[in-house]
Amino acid sequence: MDIELFRRHGHEFVDWVAEYFKSVENLPVMSRVQPGDIRKKIPPAPPENGEPMERIFEDFKSHILPGMTHWQHPGWFAYFPANNSPASVLAELLTAGLGAQCMVWQTSPAAAELEETVMDWLRGMIGLPEDWAGVIQDTASTATLCALLSAREVSTGFGANRRGARDPLVVYASTEAHSSVEKAVKIAGLGAENLRLIPVDEHFALIPGRLEEAVAEDARRGLRPCAVVATVGSTSSGAVDPLRAVGEICRRRSLWLHVDAAYAGTAAVLPEMRGLLDGVELADSLVFNPHKWMLTNFDCSAYFVRDPGLLIRTFEVHPEYLKTGRDAVVKNYRDWGIPLGRRFRALKLWFVIRTYGVEGVRSLVREHLRLARLFRSWVEAHPRFELLAPVNLSLVCFRWNDGRKNELELSALNKRLMEAVNDTGKVFLTHTALNGRFTLRLVVGQRTTEERHVRLAWELLTSEAEKLGA
Repeated sequence: MDIELFRRHGHEFVDWVAEYFKSVENLPVMSRVQPGDIRKKIPPAPPENGEPMERIFEDFKSHILPGMTHWQHPGWFAYFPANNSPASVLAELLTAGLGAQCMVWQTSPAAAELEETVMDWLRGMIGLPEDWAGVIQDTASTATLCALLSAREVSTGFGANRRGARDPLVVYASTEAHSSVEKAVKIAGLGAENLRLIPVDEHFALIPGRLEEAVAEDARRGLRPCAVVATVGSTSSGAVDPLRAVGEICRRRSLWLHVDAAYAGTAAVLPEMRGLLDGVELADSLVFNPHKWMLTNFDCSAYFVRDPGLLIRTFEVHPEYLKTGRDAVVKNYRDWGIPLGRRFRALKLWFVIRTYGVEGVRSLVREHLRLARLFRSWVEAHPRFELLAPVNLSLVCFRWNDGRKNELELSALNKRLMEAVNDTGKVFLTHTALNGRFTLRLVVGQRTTEERHVRLAWELLTSEAEKLGA
């Protein structure tokens, strides 16, 4: 493809994306294709000769688009948000065009120094201690793995006598912790059997006393307590673990404390929400995802550490072909995580923060919190809906309950209700289980969601419940 053809198609694609932003609300939120439908439309073998971009783009619109679930739809209330924004999309275009592999300072000095700067910005925006340092990871799952690998290295003296160590390392998290904690424990070689899931209270937050009991019991048995993963904004219920109490236990017991604030961390940009992170200064690491609630395209996960030297000692390697004359005076982010290769993720974050400003991000988050509280008020006022968890942020957990059906019947009824609402194509909700109860989740976090969309979701829930004869 020559440059002029690239220019013409580039303009066409940008026009298409702009129109998509404008009209996505008219599409069904969730794809309606059946398993295998998309594959049937795609030839099983690649073309021997190149095809014109016009044909490829037409196939994108006719074959691929119907199989997409639209995360940027204002009726998106499922899982957690994965926002983008026009500023972030434009930055991604520049990133793709530059095609830089930003593994060390020398391979793109601007990428390294911009990442250092925007991570300092983020640290200040959410109120982390000034001496902490940050690095962009791809996802919170990777950041949690980095934290546990660092904790493992600290506990074993950075490799010293690891093979001869007889006492297994133990990691602790609440029963509401994200599944990535278990995966990280397994990948780090600690063994899923050495993950202790600590009970939670009536608000689904980890109980510090039960944590201390578990740590003491493992130490008594000759095991080595290693790390605790505390959650701020759990996936199922939005629960917030008591960081200060957990942090004090970790300090007394010399345990690594990692804070998973993947979803909720963005809320700390609001001064009135800083209480979410009360006690964070006692932690060793924290992760939150700008690609969830801060208008930045996936993937962009902000990982902060109290002692970057420990992180670097965990991951650094020094092959001759990567050595440069500037290594002693610059940050080489290849040593701050698992992969050698790194995308220029800082560029889109820089574009977003500069375009919206801190106050613009605050305004978005504050409005989403307001809308979630509004929805909560409707649930509380309705005689047949009930809340199943506190609304700490923008996630509301609820269900239909007329008081006459057993739990199995209620679960089946609420599942049918969710499916009926989703089948309208106007909104998309997902579910979880809380205390064994089928729970509907509505999370407000999409960039374009307005009060009218939240009202529509409520109207659909109440009308579909009536149709089901609930």
